[in-house]
Amino acid sequence: MIETLIQGETPFRFVINVAAMVALVFGLYYRRYRDKELVTAASLFNIFAFGVLSILSAVEFSLAAGFGLFAILALFTLRSEQISKVEITYFFGSVAIAVICAIPGTEMTLALAVVSLVLVGAYVFDHPAILASSDGVKITLDKIDQGVLSDPVKMRADLSQRLGVDVMSYQITALDYINDMARLSVFYRKPRA
Repeated sequence: MIETLIQGETPFRFVINVAAMVALVFGLYYRRYRDKELVTAASLFNIFAFGVLSILSAVEFSLAAGFGLFAILALFTLRSEQISKVEITYFFGSVAIAVICAIPGTEMTLALAVVSLVLVGAYVFDHPAILASSDGVKITLDKIDQGVLSDPVKMRADLSQRLGVDVMSYQITALDYINDMARLSVFYRKPRA
């Protein structure tokens, strides 16, 4: 089985996978968001997924085992901290590239074309020039004001004043009443020049 993986297209598919993942995660995501933690997680998950899928495609794999694998992956989402929509999108893109490249039944030209579409889509649709007027930031408040926290309009006004920007929306990612702290993802409009 290992000889089959090494002698076949697997090494070439792995090179394409790594090159595409590096372009997506390091070339696009890290350059735009500077989030080392997600870059590390998405990169390693890509490599792990490619390895698992390569082995699974070379052996008999039952439907029940597939559901078991998805159940294990679902536990990760239940046990991990909340991540933003952009982060989960790039993370899924990294996994999608591994899946596209690892499945031996697809022709290499088709795999290359689909991986190229993933990269071009990420480049175009998350390009700073397209959504230049909005941005996001993660903040930690060291005091929880119940009156403001429970009223979205007041909270947006408070955040706008604190940050000096027009806050469009926010998402509370963690509350810690013991230490009187709140973590938020804040989405705001940049001031016009």
